[in-house]
Amino acid sequence: MIDDIIKEANQRMSKTIEALHNELKGVRTGRANTSLLDGIMVDYYGSASALNQVANVAVQDSRTLTVTPWEKTMIEPIEKAIMTSNLGLNPVSAGMVIRIPLPPLTEDRRKDLVKLVGQIAENSKIAIRNIRRDANTHLKQLLNDKEITEDDLRGGEKSVQDVTDKFVKQVDDVIADKEKELMEI
Repeated sequence: MIDDIIKEANQRMSKTIEALHNELKGVRTGRANTSLLDGIMVDYYGSASALNQVANVAVQDSRTLTVTPWEKTMIEPIEKAIMTSNLGLNPVSAGMVIRIPLPPLTEDRRKDLVKLVGQIAENSKIAIRNIRRDANTHLKQLLNDKEITEDDLRGGEKSVQDVTDKFVKQVDDVIADKEKELMEI
């Protein structure tokens, strides 16, 4: 039973790390990357659709992304969605292709992005600690139901803490790499 609780906590914490990686893809570094536009939703005939569902997104060069809509009528809504996103990008349409030049990051913008990455990291750590709390609560419930002993409870709590420490360290490592990448010129 204790092993099942620890295994579930481990799986949930792994998913938290995966979500952290996905969220960090949207934080812009100096290089063009199609995942930068993943979170953008476009009004497609009255319903919100992901940008990659209504257009082809590609990297033209290290500082330019191109968006090619499937339909000509989608050019204006796509431009509007990109401009209203908080990415600070200014799309330029040329016929059926929308080019998005990525401006070089200023030192102030880099520092702001590092702060944002720090907030994302803290949210991930909070999620991991919540998973630890849930696992410990479950262990205490087993003790109350007299399914485990107090020694089993202490051992289980220690195992849960070890798993938690491992994943918090992973978050710190991922964030350190991202901050280093952001501060590169």
